Amino acid sequence: MSKNARAKKEQTEQEYIDKLVHINRVAKVVKGGRRFGFAALVVVGDGKGRVGFGSGKAKEVPEAVRKASEQAKKKMIRVPLREGRTLHHDIEKSFGAGHVVIRSAPVGTGIIAGGPTRAIFEALGVHDVVAKSIGSSNPYNMVKATFEALKAINSPKLVASRRGKKVSDIVVRRGDVAVETSSTDQAKKDEA
Repeated sequence: MSKNARAKKEQTEQEYIDKLVHINRVAKVVKGGRRFGFAALVVVGDGKGRVGFGSGKAKEVPEAVRKASEQAKKKMIRVPLREGRTLHHDIEKSFGAGHVVIRSAPVGTGIIAGGPTRAIFEALGVHDVVAKSIGSSNPYNMVKATFEALKAINSPKLVASRRGKKVSDIVVRRGDVAVETSSTDQAKKDEA
């Protein structure tokens, strides 16, 4: 490998944020005793809207983590972010017995999520989000449920192009909603 290729590879490696979510010690019973191995669950992201997860098994922890990281980099998905800090809309998804509820949040909220879900949002580059895990606390199912939710998130631009409309027709400003509801409330009071 040439010096340029090695430097380029190191540069791309540094761009990713690796988060070790879970390590499980597994045993294989053989004649003469047990053979121990390790299974690792890793989340990898670029902090700019791309994230992936992978799992790897090996006799040693570092090797299991390396295998999981490589798998995670191959399976990365792109998630549309609003203002580069939160999600576009709230969503609920399940995988097996793991169920997650993810809600977008205003500026300054931070990442309010626990365990595996928090690692995913940190690697993704989300700064304001609220997430709740319901049901199973199995890290594998929680990660998979969170990824199902992230895959289902649509940006207003994507929805507008699918419907053949403008983004401004689909997105209603928060101030406009308050004005519309107050005028309808006033109309109801006038009728009474």
